[in-house]
Amino acid sequence: MTSPAKEIIADIGNSAKPLLNSRLTELSNLSSQELELFRCLWSVIETERRRQIVYRLVALTEDNLEFNFESIFKYCLQDGDDEVRRQAIEGLWESEEASLINPLVNLLEQDSSEKVQAAAARALGKFAMLAEHNKLRPCHVSRIEEALLSVIYDKDKPLEVRRRALEAAAPLSLPQVKTAITEAYHSHNAGLKVGAVYAMGKNCDPTWLPILLKELGNSDAELRYEAARACGELEAEAAAPCLTGLVNDIDADVRIAAIQALGKIDSPQARECLEQCRDNPDELISQAAEQSLLELEAKENPSSFLI
Repeated sequence: MTSPAKEIIADIGNSAKPLLNSRLTELSNLSSQELELFRCLWSVIETERRRQIVYRLVALTEDNLEFNFESIFKYCLQDGDDEVRRQAIEGLWESEEASLINPLVNLLEQDSSEKVQAAAARALGKFAMLAEHNKLRPCHVSRIEEALLSVIYDKDKPLEVRRRALEAAAPLSLPQVKTAITEAYHSHNAGLKVGAVYAMGKNCDPTWLPILLKELGNSDAELRYEAARACGELEAEAAAPCLTGLVNDIDADVRIAAIQALGKIDSPQARECLEQCRDNPDELISQAAEQSLLELEAKENPSSFLI
């Protein structure tokens, strides 16, 4: 255990000192000895300071993928503070290590915090996608399927957690998942219905398209937004006429979602609309349209984007 590592960890744990990114970056890629030292010192750091540290580490990884704090985030999944646990899950968002599945399932099923349970459900969505693409061992696949489906139908679970579990399970091509999406869509809970529309896009089944086309005209902006995104996920050319109408929606988020969806639909109408939007005086609209046109170009000529 080197003296510099001990000084760094003790320094960032001192609430009387400013939390400097230059010190935090030195926690990247800790050795096993340094990690053990971190664990020993972490337990005596004040709760608010621990929250600040994990929050900043998450932000650093989002800004620079070269930093690796995974060992710290994994340890923090067991922290006594729910916000630290939630942030630790966020920090592990890019990780595809199967060893995370059991800890995430345990947090989903047993954690005392609704926010932590919901975050664990969202994180399992990535592994559901890997499972659907046959990139996980069967034992891991069954663990994910059983956990998510159990939570979806657990009436004792908070609705937010059930919604996130539904969204996470959406990539799985199981009859039970399609049934769960249908039931959530027809439920009397607005949040579950929005989650169901989101899940339709992730489920990638074209049979959802009639529902999505109807929801593009819903009076609820959140439903229009999710329906637009889902149509993009399905690359549904039949949705292009409705989506072109939504680029002038009263809701800014819906406008952007429609433009992004058009960027995934390879049709003359979609391209024409995006070219018009590229000249829009609204900078957000023009930038979104430009990015969508680039995506269409990449789809048509993938070799031209190779470096």
